[in-house]
Amino acid sequence: MTPEQKLKEMGLTLPPAPKPAATYVTAVRSGNMLYTSGHVALRADGTRIEGKLGKDLTVEQGYEAAKATGLNLLATLKSVLGDLDRIKQVVRVVGMVNAAPDFTSHPQVVNGCSDLFGQVLGERGKHVRTAVGVGSLPFNVAVEIDVVVEVA
Repeated sequence: MTPEQKLKEMGLTLPPAPKPAATYVTAVRSGNMLYTSGHVALRADGTRIEGKLGKDLTVEQGYEAAKATGLNLLATLKSVLGDLDRIKQVVRVVGMVNAAPDFTSHPQVVNGCSDLFGQVLGERGKHVRTAVGVGSLPFNVAVEIDVVVEVA
C-alpha cells in the first residue's frame, strides 16, 4: 500500500503544502537528503493551532496539533518529491512544543507527528527525535516540527 493509499484508508487528506512565512524555503535537498524548515501547527483549513501546552491546551490537543503538523510536513515532502514513496527513511524529527514552564509531556505531544509517520510510512517512518519545550513559538502556535529524510 502506498503512503497516499494509507492516508486515504486512515481518512486523512494532505493539505496544500504550506508556504514560507518569512525569508526561507520550506525544503532543501542535498544529495539524497532532504531537510525541511520548521512547520507550524496548521489545521486543514490553514488556520493555526495556537496556545501554550499546560496552560491553554491539553496533551491530547497538543498531540493533534503535532499530527496536523506532520500532515503539513508530508504535504511539503510530496510537493518536493512528487511521490511519498520516494521517502527511503525519515531520519530525524525535531519537535518544539510551546509550553508552560511546568509542562513536562513534550514527548507525548510530539508523538502525534511520530505516530503519523509510522502509520503512513511503516518502517520508513521510524526516526530519531528531539522533543523540547520552548517559551514561545511564532504566531503562538502549539508546536513547530522539522524533519530530515533520506530520498530513494
